Amino acid sequence: MTFSLDAIDRQIVAFLSEDGRVSSAEMTRRIGHVSERAVRYRIERLVRAGVVKITAIVNPQAVGYRVTGDVIIEVAPGMLQAVAERLCSLDNISYVAGSVGDGDLSAQVYARDTEDLLRFVDEVIGKVQGVSRTRTVVVPWKLKDIYQWRIPETVGEKGGGGL
Repeated sequence: MTFSLDAIDRQIVAFLSEDGRVSSAEMTRRIGHVSERAVRYRIERLVRAGVVKITAIVNPQAVGYRVTGDVIIEVAPGMLQAVAERLCSLDNISYVAGSVGDGDLSAQVYARDTEDLLRFVDEVIGKVQGVSRTRTVVVPWKLKDIYQWRIPETVGEKGGGGL
């Protein structure tokens, strides 16, 4: 079921996206026509509905993981779920998703350098039971990441807006 957002919900999400520690009082001040209690209620509702998750975002480069690789993984028939679960358990992997088209799974890997990336893909991912082939692309920079994604203005305002 799709969660409906109004303009105030989108503003709250935008504030939290910029700084997850922004206070309800500060949001109330910046919005201007809603109570702090209403802002707190809306945040709780957005979290409960799974629209937002308030968490710290680690910068891998700041802790020595300077190379990012996107790995496309082909998996033997009947092994997709087992391989995906194993990949999710690996610390160097930040993202695992099913793919349709070229490859069965897509994973993002953080490594200290290109040698570390190649070693990890070959000696760790490549040896996971059920992995039949990998293709790796080194990502020299990111222009936009998931935590920078914003709710499009085209998201409807029907229902759920509430306060």
